[in-house]
Amino acid sequence: MKLLQVDIDTQSGFCFGVVYAIEMAEEILDEQGYLYCLGDIVHNDEEVKRLAQKGLKIIDHGDLYGLRDEKVLIRAHGEPPSTYKLAIQNNLTLIDASCPVVLKLQNRIKNSFDKQEPIYIYGKHGHAEVIGLLGQTDNKAVVFQDINELDLPSLPKNLTLYSQTTKSTGKFYEIHQTLRDNGIEVNVNDTICRQVSNRDKELREFVSRYDKVIFVSGTKSSNGKVLYQVCKERNDQTYFVSSPSEIQSDWFTLGDRVGICGATSTPMWLMEEVKERILTF
Repeated sequence: MKLLQVDIDTQSGFCFGVVYAIEMAEEILDEQGYLYCLGDIVHNDEEVKRLAQKGLKIIDHGDLYGLRDEKVLIRAHGEPPSTYKLAIQNNLTLIDASCPVVLKLQNRIKNSFDKQEPIYIYGKHGHAEVIGLLGQTDNKAVVFQDINELDLPSLPKNLTLYSQTTKSTGKFYEIHQTLRDNGIEVNVNDTICRQVSNRDKELREFVSRYDKVIFVSGTKSSNGKVLYQVCKERNDQTYFVSSPSEIQSDWFTLGDRVGICGATSTPMWLMEEVKERILTF
């Protein structure tokens, strides 16, 4: 035995939006034994498998067109208006678990669009939340992942700036400053979820206390990729895993202090299973 000391970061795990969506799903699954969900309910394969065993059926937008007279869960990322219109046409009952933070952002973007403001959204191309945001503008807003994607001289002299809720606060304000430095007047809207953005600081403090760090996340999680890099920069002995089976004994030496943390899409039960496996070494 390597006599490892293992702790789980109590601040890691699901954000409240994901908790809300999963609780809603489980309640209906307990009642009727199955439920359709539009897209992965959370970007974590292990949690999706757990819920699939309880009857959760993951569908995509193509499947939605052929579905009628059923209940469909809208996950925390939110959906564009077109999804709600289709639900009415197909007599679908939408169980709307859109995160309140995302819904507020959607409403703000819709108001800006109605005022005919040039809207720019800092976010990941093709991300489910961003697709929902674009839908509020008839897909006319400009989405960019990096300021280098924008041709600054050709931008409007006045524009409205929003952000996907899970992006970096620091990066968002760097973008704002760059636009201002280029003579652009910016109506800036900080719409980043602080429960997510504050994880950066919390994780830096957490990982600095340990010899080795195991970061647990699904490979599809954008938030997980960002937070893993945060951990890796502060503690280069950080390892990324999606399941307990990926952990290797030779990562650890006698008496190591080991910290376990994860993304906002990582369930606490999974981090507990990771801890159990490490303690067998």
